[in-house]
Amino acid sequence: MVMPLMGALALISLATAAAGIVVVVLMLNVPPLSPSRLCSVLLLTLGSSAAAVYCYGWFSVTMGGPFPELCGNRSVSGADLASIKQEYWPLRSACVYSDGATMEHIPMSINMLVCVLAALAIVAACAGAILHRRARSSSSAFS
Repeated sequence: MVMPLMGALALISLATAAAGIVVVVLMLNVPPLSPSRLCSVLLLTLGSSAAAVYCYGWFSVTMGGPFPELCGNRSVSGADLASIKQEYWPLRSACVYSDGATMEHIPMSINMLVCVLAALAIVAACAGAILHRRARSSSSAFS
């Protein structure tokens, strides 16, 4: 049941990120540009991109990644394969050997990209709120 939901989330987030990019390009071509609205669209685009990257990593982990081909029966030190461990946050697939050694197959770059995109979305949200408040207070000063 989780697989179709994550697939739907991946499709929705990809479509939203693409639509957000189109809207940003259109907003830049049509003056006057409202900075708070631009920040709102950037928030939507960056947040959707973070969700799409997470879904990609989630599917990599769920589908087993490069397993079982890369998980040998023995490690380099000769220890037997004890288990294959999958975690969803942080995203990783790992071969765990009896001597405690692990061999990870999902790079940290996926987790890092998700965190950077989410942090940029938070920054865009804060900047949009500040710009909106500043525009409201300056317009009330003129009235």
